[in-house]
Amino acid sequence: MAVALTQQRSKRYKKAAEKATTDLLSIEDGVALLKKFDATKFDQTVELIFSLGIDPKQADQMIRGSISLPNGVGKTKRVIAFVAENRKIEALNAGAIKAGGQELVAEIESTNFTDFDVAISTPDQMRFVGRLGKVLGPKGLMPSPKAGTVTNDVGTAVREYVAGKIEFRNDAGGNVHTAAGKMSFDNGKLVENINALITQIRRMKPQTSKGQYLKKVVLKGSMTPAVYLAVS
Repeated sequence: MAVALTQQRSKRYKKAAEKATTDLLSIEDGVALLKKFDATKFDQTVELIFSLGIDPKQADQMIRGSISLPNGVGKTKRVIAFVAENRKIEALNAGAIKAGGQELVAEIESTNFTDFDVAISTPDQMRFVGRLGKVLGPKGLMPSPKAGTVTNDVGTAVREYVAGKIEFRNDAGGNVHTAAGKMSFDNGKLVENINALITQIRRMKPQTSKGQYLKKVVLKGSMTPAVYLAVS
């Protein structure tokens, strides 16, 4: 099976793989190597993958949060806001594509509308938004206090997410996958974003986590081999 998968790789990927290494590199050297891989016809997303020493089955070891990176991620997001009638204009002026209270909840219930990236809610609206758990939950779109998407500061939250603020959470294997920017970013901006993400993940180490916390940190483009970073 492994041979078959290797044979299916594109010529461009195989050429990139010849430049790849399993050595642990500094962030600066890792970004430089990433940029040496042959370019694609589209602007690849630069991804950062953390393998963490956590037990995902333990609620107190779950990693979930959000961050506004120093240089953004090169993409705007579609945001909706669950707010009372008197705050709809505030949310829409901040960049939300839809805003409303019970009527927006009803619309999503009846149409399964999920053509957005982030949902913001004020705390008072969560008693209605809770009905959408089966629709939004599986897609990771439910507002959450931990992610900063349940807040009374709707205008700021909407503006930040529209501008590219990102959410992240660990998967069932204890890994966190997140965007760190675009391949077109200059090296310095990617390094700044990566440092900001690593710092944030470090800060979130659960007190009950035992042993090595940052087990592996991998940098890659959407269509490139992995680059391993020397981060502990």
